[in-house]
Amino acid sequence: MTAPQRQQPSEFLRQPSLKEKKFLAEALRTETVGGLILLAAAVIALIFANSALSGTYEDIRHFTFGPSALDLHLDLTHWAQDGLLTVFFFVVGVELKRELVDGELRDPRAAALPIVAAVCGMATPALVYVAVNVGGGGDLGGWAIPTATDIAFALAVLAVIGSNLPSALRAFLLTLAVVDDLFAILIIAIFFTSGLNFAALGLALAGLALFWFLQRREVRGWYVYLPLALVNWALMHASGVHATIAGVAMGLMLRVTTRPGEECSPGERIEHQVRPLSAGLAVPVFAFFAAGVSVNADALAGVFTDPEPLGVVLGLVVGKIVGITLGSRLAVRFTRAELNPALSWPDVFAVATLAGIGFTVSLLISELAFADDVALAEETKAAVLTGSVIAAILACILLKFRDNRYKAIAEEDERDDDGDGIPDLYQQDDPDYHRRMAVIHEEKAAEHRKRAELRHPTGDPGDGRA
Repeated sequence: MTAPQRQQPSEFLRQPSLKEKKFLAEALRTETVGGLILLAAAVIALIFANSALSGTYEDIRHFTFGPSALDLHLDLTHWAQDGLLTVFFFVVGVELKRELVDGELRDPRAAALPIVAAVCGMATPALVYVAVNVGGGGDLGGWAIPTATDIAFALAVLAVIGSNLPSALRAFLLTLAVVDDLFAILIIAIFFTSGLNFAALGLALAGLALFWFLQRREVRGWYVYLPLALVNWALMHASGVHATIAGVAMGLMLRVTTRPGEECSPGERIEHQVRPLSAGLAVPVFAFFAAGVSVNADALAGVFTDPEPLGVVLGLVVGKIVGITLGSRLAVRFTRAELNPALSWPDVFAVATLAGIGFTVSLLISELAFADDVALAEETKAAVLTGSVIAAILACILLKFRDNRYKAIAEEDERDDDGDGIPDLYQQDDPDYHRRMAVIHEEKAAEHRKRAELRHPTGDPGDGRA
């Protein structure tokens, strides 16, 4: 009887596939620009809200329009929150589908690691918030605010400061952020849904089913899907479920695998078209309307003294770092996973610090959690901005400190000795690669011998004959 084979340990923070690496590079380029635009929008909003134009800024935020009969007579802030952010969550849905089909989440054993890290990275900030507010007599309704990670900001900082960061850590951050967004979506859908309109919800589900059916039948044409997407969004909004859920659902329905004769899948093509709209317009406009909070000495003091904003700051800065690092260590300790030997735990710690940049989704949850208490919503939004800035500064310091190590690893990752445009790292198991390298080495050895003969034509330079 043959003895059962021992299961080989999986590698934690392993090198991503070449396709995954190319996608990640594209995402970093787009999100870097989007993150800078997002930062500019937030700064402009803060300037407006704390200047003589604050009254005009508030008038713009609360300017309302839209058909009341369809429950869409909304102010500009809610159009950005419920409408434009749907584009952002649509991209998140496509990213999640790609991760599930062709990324880190396709392998259940490998997927368990970033999922455990992400769950711990959300649970710990929530526990920190609850602990601070139980001790300080604060409102526990904001427990979900520090659980989110902002993909655009985190990747933008990563691309600018950690340009030599190994692909494995970049993929880890992206996977963490995507899983984080998935759980944030579930939190929004479960805890911030009230007064369900079951008729509208049923029609929204029917519209999503039609979207899925058309995808399965390979129906093409934006003129089919755009009106259907708008109807699905409006029905989801009318149902009482947060409208962004419609965007996630439709993103998850897109096919992200390529078929013979296709250069890219429909999901990749549409994501490539929509991502700049999300990163360059939808998220910055939302930030412009959400980040405009009054900042003065009393407000800043309140961030570090009042329990609700203090819980948010500590959740983002301390809770995220502790949760993700501890979750990663526990996953390695209690599974057969092993840390990539080219990396070390300080690298994981530095990336965990980046996850404390909450911003977009945290601002959204602040407004949802304290919809009936505008003053408290403003305080927690100020705390989100403060915590995100602190996390970003700490991450920049840590990433810069590790830059020399990252550079050496990145150069090794990008080696292409045979000059075929594919890093050697991805060809180590390819027999043709080894044959090509043997030929290259033989050619280099022959060239070296020829140069030696030209320098010493009469014999061995060490035999005494000139």
